Amino acid sequence: MNKTLTSTTLSATALALALGSALALSAASASAADDKEKCFGVALKGKNDCKAGPGTTCAGTSKIDHQGNAWSLVPKGSCEKTASPTSPTGFGQLAGFKEKKA
Repeated sequence: MNKTLTSTTLSATALALALGSALALSAASASAADDKEKCFGVALKGKNDCKAGPGTTCAGTSKIDHQGNAWSLVPKGSCEKTASPTSPTGFGQLAGFKEKKA
């Protein structure tokens, strides 16, 4: 009985440690995501994080530099300070836009 109890206790402890580690990793990645924002018009051709408009799938599919409907994750607060020659304001945008001639 003692051997079974020890084995069960070790299994329960290992499970608790694994769950604790998973929760810590999840919290860390959520915190990192909170420090970022989607910035449209700043990604270079093929370097966007996701959404590159009709006919494309996701990450790495932007067809031109500074595509208005393709975004990259940037540090929160920096998007509208990042240069984007195709943007109406000349800087990244928090929403997609129609590109102007660079």
